[in-house]
Amino acid sequence: MSTTVNTKARTTTQWVRACPAAEVRSGEPKGLKLGGIPVALYRLQDGVYATHDVCTHAYALLSEGYVEGETIECPLHGALFDIRSGKCLAVADKDATTYPVRIEGDEVMVALPVQGEADA
Repeated sequence: MSTTVNTKARTTTQWVRACPAAEVRSGEPKGLKLGGIPVALYRLQDGVYATHDVCTHAYALLSEGYVEGETIECPLHGALFDIRSGKCLAVADKDATTYPVRIEGDEVMVALPVQGEADA
């Protein structure tokens, strides 16, 4: 596990093992908690992506939503987010937090803020 400091944002991140890469399937968001942070993983054509799992519009898990192309739709009120950037495309007024992802061997690794610096 490595730690990185983002001097521009002044946050410290830590790479955390999420799951085996084979568990992240195209069209099926995977929700999990990593270090107490709810994270949703998505497999797109060009790789695996991660967002905060809680919708910014109202409390609902994005991992229970619907993937269409490169977007995730919240199952509660239909807020729509770009999976790659977290940009809100409909309903919500705040973008979803995204996290860097890398594959190490057969494992998905996610860079998360060190505890106490995570977005609520």
